[in-house]
Amino acid sequence: MSVTDLPLASEFPPATREQWLKLVDGVLKGAPFEKKLVNTTYDGLRIEPLYERRADVHVLTGRAPGAPWQIMARVDHPDPKEANTQALEDLENGANGLVLVCPGAIGAAGFGIDTSAGGLARILDGVYLDAGAPIEFVLTRDAKDVPAHVATIVKTRKLDPAACDLRIGFDPIGLMAAGSSTPMPWSEIAPLFARMTRTLSDEGFRGPFATADARVIHNAGGSEAQELAYALSVAIAYWRALEAGGVALDEARRMLFFRLSADADQFLTMAKFRALRKLWARVEEASGLAPQPAFVSAETAWRMMTQRDPYVNMLRVTIAAFAAALGGANAVTVLPFTAALGLPDGFARRVARNTQLILLEESNLGKVMDPAAGSGGIETLTDELCRTAWTLFQGIEKSGGIAAALESGLIQKQVAETRTAREKAVATRRDPLTGTSEFPHLSESAVNVLQVAPQTSQSLSEKALPCIRLAEPFEALRNASDAILKATGARPKVFLALLGTPADTIARATFAKNFFEAGGIEAFEFAGGDLAAAFRQSGASLACLCSSDEVYAREAADAARALSAAGAQHIYLAGRPGDLADTLKHAGVQTYVFAGCDALATLQAAYESLRKGP
Repeated sequence: MSVTDLPLASEFPPATREQWLKLVDGVLKGAPFEKKLVNTTYDGLRIEPLYERRADVHVLTGRAPGAPWQIMARVDHPDPKEANTQALEDLENGANGLVLVCPGAIGAAGFGIDTSAGGLARILDGVYLDAGAPIEFVLTRDAKDVPAHVATIVKTRKLDPAACDLRIGFDPIGLMAAGSSTPMPWSEIAPLFARMTRTLSDEGFRGPFATADARVIHNAGGSEAQELAYALSVAIAYWRALEAGGVALDEARRMLFFRLSADADQFLTMAKFRALRKLWARVEEASGLAPQPAFVSAETAWRMMTQRDPYVNMLRVTIAAFAAALGGANAVTVLPFTAALGLPDGFARRVARNTQLILLEESNLGKVMDPAAGSGGIETLTDELCRTAWTLFQGIEKSGGIAAALESGLIQKQVAETRTAREKAVATRRDPLTGTSEFPHLSESAVNVLQVAPQTSQSLSEKALPCIRLAEPFEALRNASDAILKATGARPKVFLALLGTPADTIARATFAKNFFEAGGIEAFEFAGGDLAAAFRQSGASLACLCSSDEVYAREAADAARALSAAGAQHIYLAGRPGDLADTLKHAGVQTYVFAGCDALATLQAAYESLRKGP
C-alpha cells in the first residue's frame, strides 16, 4: 500500500533516507553512525538500522501455502518403557511427530534411546507409524542397525512402508565431523551409504533417508554461512554417492533432507533458513533439474542454552522456534528449557510442546507463506548469507569436497576462528547471556530434571568439532561459588564502597553488583561512615569503589588506601581510570571493571586471588 492509498497521509511528502539520517545525526550528537547503529555478524555481514522495502523479490517456496510445520518432540530417554510413555504423552498432547535420538548422536547431550530391536519395538509400541505421525532419527555408527529394526517393525505390523513417514537420518559425514565415525575414508563409506539407502527405498519406504545435519557446525560455535556451506557440501556429497550407486539424480535428491539449528537471533535465523532454500535451488538448477522445495528440519540451538536461570531458556527457544517457522522450516523441535541440566521432566517437555502450539494454533504463524518476503532487512541478510556461504562452499569443493575438507582440518580451522570470536564476545559481555553473564540471580531455586545419569561418552577423534554451550565458562565460576558456599556457609564476597550521593553511585554500583555476581561473587554495598571498619565487618576479601568520575577525583585514592589498610586482598574500581591511573595505582587500585572489559578473565583472576589468600 502506498501513501497515495491513504487519504489521511497523502498531504505529507514521502520521507527520504537523507531526512532520516539528518535526524539521527542530531540524536547521535557527532558520535559515529557506523559504531553506534551498524552491527556486524560473525560472517562480517553488516546489519543496518534501517532498510527500504524490497520490491524486486518473490516469495520463497517452502511449506505448502497455509500449511503448518510439524511439531516434533525429542525422545532420548534410555529406558524404552519411559521413552514410550514420553512419546505417547507428546503425541496425545499436541506434538505430531517424534525425533528419536540415539546415544552419542549429534546433539545427544548425554542421553539417547535404547537402539536394540527390542528397545525400539517397546519405544514405538502404540505409535501408529502409518497414521501420518512423522518419525525422525538421529543416528550414530553404533546405531547403524536402527533402520533395519524399524523396517522389521513395519513388516511385523503388516504396514505399507510408503505410508510410514520416516526420516531415517543417515549422516556418516556428520559423524566424521563430530569425531565419532568409523576410521574408514569417505571413498569406502560412500558405496555402503548408497547401498543402505537404496535397500530402504527398494523395500518401499519413501524417505527421505539421509540428512545434511549442520547442527554440528552450530554446536561448535560456527557462523551462519559456515553452517550453510557445510550443509550444502554434505548434501552434494550424499547426492553424488547416490548417483554413483545407481540412483537417478531426480530420485536421489528426494532422499535427502536438511537439519539446521535455530537460535535466538531472530532475523539471522530467518535469513539462514531462507538462504538454504535459495542455495539448494541454485545447486538443483546447476544440475539440470527444476528446483523443488527441500525438506528442512529445525532444532532450537544447544549452544544458547544455560544451566543458570534456566527459565530464560523458554524465551530463547520461543524466539528460535518463531524464527525457524517464519523462515520456512518444515519441522521444528524445541529443546526443553532444562535440557542443559539433565534429562527434562514432563513439565519441561510440556512447555516445549506448548511453545510451538501457541505459535502455531494461537498466533497462526503457519498461515502465511514466507512472511519475510519483501522485508528489506531480511531479504538483504538472506542474499548476503547466500553469497558468503556460496564462497565458503566453493572453497570446500576446491579442497576436494566436504570429506577432504574435514580430513585436512579446513572446516575445523574456520569454525575454531569463529568460536574464538564468539567466546571473546561472551567473555566481554558484548554478547550477553541473560541470567548468566548479565542479571544473575544468586539465590535462584533449583529446577527439576529426571534422575537419570548421563550415558558414558564415546572417545572422539582429535579432529572432532566440539559441542559447546556459550554459558559454560561463567557457569564454572558459579559452580565454584556454590562449592565454597557448601564448604564454608558463605559465598565469596566483594565489598562495594559507594562514594558520594546515591545519584553518584547508583549506576556503577548496579553495574558492579551485576558484574561480580555473574561470577558468583556476592556483592555487599556500603555507603557513608567508617569505610575500613565496615569492610572488616563484612567478611569480604575483595573491594570495589563505585561512584562518578567527579567523586573519584576527590575521594577514590583515600578510599583505596583505607581499604588496603583494612586488609582488602584486591581493590577494583568501577569505571575507567582516565587521568587518575597513576594516582589510583599508587593508592592500591589494581583492576578496573567497565562495560567491554574481559569480565570472564577478571572474575577468574578474582577466584585465583581468593585462592592464594592475603
